[in-house]
Amino acid sequence: MRILFAGTPDFALPSLRAAAERNEVVAVYTQPDRPAGRGRGLTASPVKREAIARGIPVLQPESLKGELMQDVLRQLAPDLMVVVAYGLILPRKVLAIPRFGCWNVHASLLPRWRGAAPIQRAIEAGDTETGVCLMQMEAGLDTGPVLLSQSTPIHAEETGGQLHDRLAELGAQVLGDGLGLLRAGMSPAPRPQPEAGVTYAHKLEKEEARLDWSQSADLLARKVRAFEPWPVAEAVVAGERLRIHGGIAIDLNHHAVPGTVLAASRQGIDIACAQGALRLRVVQRDGGKAITAADYLNARRDLVGA
Repeated sequence: MRILFAGTPDFALPSLRAAAERNEVVAVYTQPDRPAGRGRGLTASPVKREAIARGIPVLQPESLKGELMQDVLRQLAPDLMVVVAYGLILPRKVLAIPRFGCWNVHASLLPRWRGAAPIQRAIEAGDTETGVCLMQMEAGLDTGPVLLSQSTPIHAEETGGQLHDRLAELGAQVLGDGLGLLRAGMSPAPRPQPEAGVTYAHKLEKEEARLDWSQSADLLARKVRAFEPWPVAEAVVAGERLRIHGGIAIDLNHHAVPGTVLAASRQGIDIACAQGALRLRVVQRDGGKAITAADYLNARRDLVGA
């Protein structure tokens, strides 16, 4: 089959490889190069680098709304367009161009967590299960019928980054299954999403990473996991701003003001929350690197035995 692939970040790489395994990827669409790093030089997306390594033509339009870009897409004569974390909205005219329409790999069990950040929102909300869906795209935001899906548990201390990597591979497996069925002339049967259970995974904002000690320890521990490796939770601890890369909730009865350091030892730094305490286990000072709480306390002897 002639496939157009549209994707940008690391999450899309396993799916690109699955699409290229037994099909002809005639072109890859990805976001334009963006400034990155300390030098703010233009940097190609992970999908662009993979496509170049495979000798696949790369297109990087700012939008797909114009007639010129849509004509280019038509001339490629795709059987199918596969979209994985592309970052651009596909107009109705684009959705109608490929013979079999457009498929999307989405990192949740739809209709739960439609939108931009389904992986992090699932962890933040305390979900114990998530998964991936292969969806037939339509004009709405992740509203299309589901073709195939696969569920997986969310592990107790799994971070957003760890779950991201697992779901990327799982998404590629589901996509490969769908492409195999399509090649065999057995297109997966579309299942409309139920109206009940719709939730939206709004885009992550850096301001969300600031921990509020007036919330429960359970919620804050989930935020620490969800926001690792980006945007990374942060908080003021004993007068110093720290980034929190690892922490767990402690079921502890106390009468301290939220934000108070309750204890500090090699096991971690326990901070009073509205309910329970958050034990900080991996932290980062401004300008430093991530270190264990034990190493941090070597420089903050004033906290030991607090």
